[in-house]
Amino acid sequence: MYSSSASFGSLSPSSTTGSSSRHLLDHYNKDLYRFEFKSTGARNNALKLLERNGFDYDLVENLQGYVVKLPKFSKYAQILKNSVTFKETMTERLFLMKDLAAVEEAVGLGAKIVEGDVAF
Repeated sequence: MYSSSASFGSLSPSSTTGSSSRHLLDHYNKDLYRFEFKSTGARNNALKLLERNGFDYDLVENLQGYVVKLPKFSKYAQILKNSVTFKETMTERLFLMKDLAAVEEAVGLGAKIVEGDVAF
């Protein structure tokens, strides 16, 4: 599967109309709250539909620089508020942040930027 995430602000699959929404719903992963595409072409077609319907988006193809971590038993509520998703390991919590400003804020709160690839 083509791995790409796009952040659409307040966009949800139900906020588009007609055949546009049906096309986007085919690619929406309800469990992970994101759109997933099997090819670059499918992703590009969806982005064109969004543009035509007046939506802005931020395409993130490489998560490096957007993932931060905290020790597992640290306070994390403020960081969680600005994250798209998170996961836990035995020793830490990893957060995928919504934008670089959120990353900077998390670092200011004691989080460390994760080096390397992380799958969510």
